[in-house]
Amino acid sequence: MNERRFAYDTAQWAAEHEDNAGAMRLLLLADTHVPTRARDLPLRLWHEVDRADVVVHAGDWVDTPLLDALEARAARLVACWGNNDGPRLRSRLPEVAHTTLGGLRFSVVHETGAAAGREARLSQRYPDTDVLVFGHSHIPWDTTAATGLRLLNPGSPTDRRRQPYCTYMTATVAQGRLGDVTLHRLDR
Repeated sequence: MNERRFAYDTAQWAAEHEDNAGAMRLLLLADTHVPTRARDLPLRLWHEVDRADVVVHAGDWVDTPLLDALEARAARLVACWGNNDGPRLRSRLPEVAHTTLGGLRFSVVHETGAAAGREARLSQRYPDTDVLVFGHSHIPWDTTAATGLRLLNPGSPTDRRRQPYCTYMTATVAQGRLGDVTLHRLDR
């Protein structure tokens, strides 16, 4: 991703994108795999993009047209590349994206390793992060480490693998607090 999107003054951006209650609306995505697993995102998800103040994508885009579309349509996009993303995507996106939203420090990464010991391992790896959004497994995840690090995996909106549903997450951020974290199911 180009650096100017990450260099934007976060305080100014937050002031412009908080709703009347002072909360930013987040849309969390990962493992979209467009066009290999789906031709496009489900229409419901595009409506969520339009409503969100920030779209967070934790990698495995597969090709650049979806990145182009989200960059054009999202109010703000925070994203990284995944293991299925080739050189064209890797030249535009970081391996790990970092940003501050509503007073919380977010990191976005695709792979985090095995589920066993994940909280302790990632707390050490990301000591200056409040919320870590990740992907890769297509398995929704929402836990809080002993250190307070919140770990979120929204699953996949296009490829459920062994999960009963395709999924994504929404959340809000206000005054340094993450709230309303919701896992949404999609019929596929």
